[in-house]
Amino acid sequence: MAIDRQGTALAILRIAIGVFFIFEGLGKFRWFTDSSILTSQLSDWSHSAASGSVSAWYLHRIALPGVPYFARLVPLGEIVSGVALVTGFFTPLFAFIAFFMALNFQIASGALLRYSFLTSGYGLPVLGSTLALTIGGTRLPWSVR
Repeated sequence: MAIDRQGTALAILRIAIGVFFIFEGLGKFRWFTDSSILTSQLSDWSHSAASGSVSAWYLHRIALPGVPYFARLVPLGEIVSGVALVTGFFTPLFAFIAFFMALNFQIASGALLRYSFLTSGYGLPVLGSTLALTIGGTRLPWSVR
């Protein structure tokens, strides 16, 4: 019996990043009842964002006006995506959702175009792994089918 080494490796990655997103979502659980936590973080990023930058535009046009919704959708999305990735349920779809959420935070924080993005565990490793699972996450071992 041959072992699917690439599939097994992606399944391990899927489970690990899924656990990461579950705990990221649980860490934001208070956002469900107190959106001021997210408002404070986004406001801090807004004050430090360069005028005219993509981050400033994103924060002022999308993130800050949407705080009442994002404060509930982000933890819910992280927890649901994490559980789906751990179980292997619609892996490409939920990996893309996780990628999109992580990308939004990188843009909002202004980290995406900084050197620190390359050295942060929340930057390139998270975006790279979720994008890899979006592309190659079908029919992996230990998946709900």
